[in-house]
Amino acid sequence: MSDRVALLKGIRVWLALFVVCLVLSGSTAFALVHELRWTESALRSLSVPEYLPALSDWITRVRQGLDTADADYPFVLYGTDWLAFAHLVIAVAFIGPYRDPVRNIWVVEFGMIACAGIIPLALICGPIRGIPFWWSVLDMSFGVFGVVPLHVVRKKIKRLEALTPAPTAVLVSG
Repeated sequence: MSDRVALLKGIRVWLALFVVCLVLSGSTAFALVHELRWTESALRSLSVPEYLPALSDWITRVRQGLDTADADYPFVLYGTDWLAFAHLVIAVAFIGPYRDPVRNIWVVEFGMIACAGIIPLALICGPIRGIPFWWSVLDMSFGVFGVVPLHVVRKKIKRLEALTPAPTAVLVSG
């Protein structure tokens, strides 16, 4: 297998992993009410409240808030539907670099910028919304871990670009 083929295969594997994670992450935003009920029940059955009471209290508070929003103000949860949709749309954008990595490296770089943007968003909006700092750290980890495969992909694309011969100009005389 040539270096070019191996690089292309590696790029596509990393991009597929990133897209799958993005789709899974976004899809969870559709069913938050049910997921939080399940999570709270699972934490109780695992005796987590005894060992991590702050986590258990936070999950209960969020679940209660979502239950109230779902019962009294379901339109508020429409925002999380849009959050899920945004994740899915962003995932679709990565079809470009999957098909033609060199030409569409900008999508990977856009994704890296978006991952970096998670950190100031969590640090600014978390306290404004009353989010515990440790939860903001968890949110920031999505940006930190998300940038890793994109960084690997970008490096591989740059290597692939170096192996790709530059297009030659064709002069047409008339």
